[in-house]
Amino acid sequence: MKNQSNQENKTRFYKKTIIENSVNVFLLLLPFIILMFSMFVGRYSISPDIILKIFLSKIIYIQPTWDPTMESVIFDVRLPRAIAAMIVGAGLSVSGASFQGLFKNPLVSPQILGVSAGAGFGAAIALLLWEKVYIVQLCAFLGGIFAVTFTYRISKIYKTTPLLMLVLSGMVTAALFSALTSLIKYVADPWNKLPAIVFWLMGSFNAVSRRDLVFLGPLIIAGLIVLFLIRWRINVLSLGDEEARSMGINTEQLKFIIILSATVITASCVCISGIIGWVGLIIPHVGRILVGPDHKKLIPASLLLGASYLLFVDDVARSVVSTEIPIGILTAIIGAPFFAYLIRKSKSGWNY
Repeated sequence: MKNQSNQENKTRFYKKTIIENSVNVFLLLLPFIILMFSMFVGRYSISPDIILKIFLSKIIYIQPTWDPTMESVIFDVRLPRAIAAMIVGAGLSVSGASFQGLFKNPLVSPQILGVSAGAGFGAAIALLLWEKVYIVQLCAFLGGIFAVTFTYRISKIYKTTPLLMLVLSGMVTAALFSALTSLIKYVADPWNKLPAIVFWLMGSFNAVSRRDLVFLGPLIIAGLIVLFLIRWRINVLSLGDEEARSMGINTEQLKFIIILSATVITASCVCISGIIGWVGLIIPHVGRILVGPDHKKLIPASLLLGASYLLFVDDVARSVVSTEIPIGILTAIIGAPFFAYLIRKSKSGWNY
């Protein structure tokens, strides 16, 4: 009887290991598969063999037999856009997973502290007054940082920052900057300025360039590295401040690091693509379904899933109809019903 029980335990262990390894391989391969698929998607048709030769020509010498325009389309348009979509998707997903662990709330997203509302207000002002791309991005970034700083300051009670006060302060900040953005749209020229502001706020990778990746990509990657390195501490923090402090963790310092890293990531993402919702809310839940609530596994899973998901949605946005669909619309159309399904499925509660 005892031998039979040991054999069953070993069988369960082997099955669990096989499933975990299969999930890990799937998560690692998925972004690369979708990235290669993205090189084929577009109005300008390029055959797969030509695309393969173009990439190989950067590694080994191959006599060019293709139109130089094809190479420009791949390396100047499609590849920067695909990389930007992956970085933004990864950043928003990891920020969402970190915030959900920090606030112990599955309904939290990267926008909870008002960063997107602040960045949107900064971009709206820049579009109204200057229209230059680098000024718009700079104002969006500064607006997002200022909004979260404002949230953090008004939530301070003596020397502590209660999580409930942070959430309430974030709601106030988001409402304030959303109202200010509406005011900017109200006074904007309805023929030129207003459409530009509205389209930017809906989110798109249409105007992404290599310069965006060079200047904003490192900020997102730096924030991701920080959250990746402290991911195990988020597990402890999710137990509560008292339990975390009893284990020797400076909870106030850890909260500040998580908030700062996620804010820099989110603000930089908004600078690249505009406001894209639902990614940081939905993808962490998908990650929990695949790898469980442990942030040591959830953060890497969210990174890979977020990169794959947003890249796939961007492929759909630029190919499903003759004119490009703002990606923020698609993420909401996909995310809202899926989240409703998760709510129905999780009647017994959430694991975070």
